[in-house]
Amino acid sequence: MKNVEVRDESKVVWLSQTTLSVDETMETVDALKERFPQLISPPSDDICYATQNRQTAIKQVAAESDLVIVVGSKNSSNSVRLVEVALGAGAKAGHLVDYASEIDEAWLEGVTTVGVTSGASVPDVLVEGVLEWLAERGFGDVEVVQPMQESLTFSLPKELRRDLRAEAAAASGEQEAQAVSGEQEASAAAGRPEAQAAAGQPGAPAVAARPEGSQL
Repeated sequence: MKNVEVRDESKVVWLSQTTLSVDETMETVDALKERFPQLISPPSDDICYATQNRQTAIKQVAAESDLVIVVGSKNSSNSVRLVEVALGAGAKAGHLVDYASEIDEAWLEGVTTVGVTSGASVPDVLVEGVLEWLAERGFGDVEVVQPMQESLTFSLPKELRRDLRAEAAAASGEQEAQAVSGEQEASAAAGRPEAQAAAGQPGAPAVAARPEGSQL
């Protein structure tokens, strides 16, 4: 970095990959500021905190977990990092899976608490699949761990919003049919312990799953 030369040091801006944690990003930014004192930072609402929140949550869960399951792809750097963070925080074992079907039942031998989290861009439905798989094997007591509320939202460009509205209008009939189907599925799932635990907690950074009736 010391060898980097620019034409105008007052016009140097830093940006980061959205799936890097804030802590990891700041280490690099601090070094950049030493090299370029006039370094310009992006607006705070341009920073994605999902990765940081998940790492913070899994550290809390991992300390009490015999096993941590991270839902995410092996080529996702932030998902791989979550496994490393969990093991470093005290989890006895950690595994990365794309789908619930990849979980090995042998992992549950002697386990009383399973921590579950996911990569920053993993769809909630995949995490729900893992929770359902665990509930079917006795781990139906789910505790949501959310150190901070992820209330930050990101606005789409107006051109994209316009195009999406046009697509939605054209497909309104199909969407109505899907909505009815979705309501029926949600009603059927409402009684499941994991569905109740996650209600009102979309995209929770981490959860701890234990056998029902176990002492916390």
